[in-house]
Amino acid sequence: MNRLWVRLTLAFVLVTLVGVSTVALLANLSASSQFRRYLMHDEMMGRGNLADVLTAYYERRGSWDGVEDVFEDMGGPMHPGRGYGPMHRGGASTLLADQQGLVVYDSQGQRTGDTLSRSERKLAIPIQVEGRTAGFLLATPPSWGQLQPQEQSFLEQVNRALLLAGALAGGLSILLGLGLSRGLTAPVARLTAAARHIAGGDLSQRVSETGSAEIAALGQAFNQMAADLEKAEALRRNMVADVAHELRTPLSVLQGNLRAILDGVYPLEQAEIASLYDETRLLSRLVDDLHELAQAEAGQLHLDLRPTDLAEVIQTTVANFAVAAEAHEVRLTTDLAEGLPPVLADPDRLAQIMRNLLSNALRHTPEGGQITVRGTVEGPQAVRIVVADTGEGIPSGDLPHVFERFWRAERSRSRGRGGSGLGLAIARHLVQAHGGEMGVESEVGKGSRFWFTLPVAF
Repeated sequence: MNRLWVRLTLAFVLVTLVGVSTVALLANLSASSQFRRYLMHDEMMGRGNLADVLTAYYERRGSWDGVEDVFEDMGGPMHPGRGYGPMHRGGASTLLADQQGLVVYDSQGQRTGDTLSRSERKLAIPIQVEGRTAGFLLATPPSWGQLQPQEQSFLEQVNRALLLAGALAGGLSILLGLGLSRGLTAPVARLTAAARHIAGGDLSQRVSETGSAEIAALGQAFNQMAADLEKAEALRRNMVADVAHELRTPLSVLQGNLRAILDGVYPLEQAEIASLYDETRLLSRLVDDLHELAQAEAGQLHLDLRPTDLAEVIQTTVANFAVAAEAHEVRLTTDLAEGLPPVLADPDRLAQIMRNLLSNALRHTPEGGQITVRGTVEGPQAVRIVVADTGEGIPSGDLPHVFERFWRAERSRSRGRGGSGLGLAIARHLVQAHGGEMGVESEVGKGSRFWFTLPVAF
């Protein structure tokens, strides 16, 4: 089965089998070797006091010359094939080396003249004469088939115990691996089920953010994705509903007036045609704003970024609004700091931002009010522009919605006075596309302050 938990279980089984087999083999080899060494060491020490005999021999002779006679007198052969005494097991070898470790006697005649290794010296019995080491007595262990029956039986029981312990450890490890693999893959299975529900349109699905750090992080990322999708879907539905609502009014006006003209209720005069033309312009502006906002939200707006004289753009835009401000009996002024540095911006888009903010301020400032445009340096890397008015202000509960599309503080305001409801949303996206920020501060009855920042051109 191509399932993750099955693969993990098989991996646990494979690792367990390899590990247990390796440990069992090493334990078997070590137990067998140490057992044979123990047998030979025990026999060598227990029979004939060979070490004492060799000590007495060296004290008399002062060397190991002719020491093979000692071994023959005790019943052991000097050469292979001459019989086996009590000091020589079948296949085993009794070695005697001098103080330098040079082998002077080998019961099988194979290593005479060789040197004992460091490990063999550690296992050997030292021959002490007058407080110094005169030689080393060593018995090498026999092979498996040359043990006595009771000794072979004991070693087989040890190996069976090791095998049983390995089997139990392996079984427990496999069961533990199965449980762990199912536990590790369970969150993935829940994620898969939740993803299928989301694909089917149920965007309310969420998963538990528990488990290991990686699984918890995956759950958090999934939940964030689901929340973003749910929010995007809600925005999409709201936008469709808002667009339908916003287009319905001018279309109804057009349809009603044209029907009235066709029925002879209204005469086909230039004034009626002009009224219908104004409605088509409103529709065109609304469609253009929606298209521009969609491009801004998708990050597809083209910006011609270059060092731009901010003061010049502000002065030009304010001058273009001077006539409209005068018609509304609103005072429009600028307050720009000396030596404003150039900003990295698209001049046309920057002018569009200023137009949106000024037209919004003009709609909300009553006769006799004032609109002020301020420009200051904010740190070494940014410039701050503020458009402040003395209008009615915005309630604190409405401030979070100011930059939402189609939002109006006065729900009953007419389209003619209220605009398309997209200007502030477009302005904010344009500022963010320049790498700046936009915000608003307001107090009911005292006016509002819309501000944004732009990066300085270096």
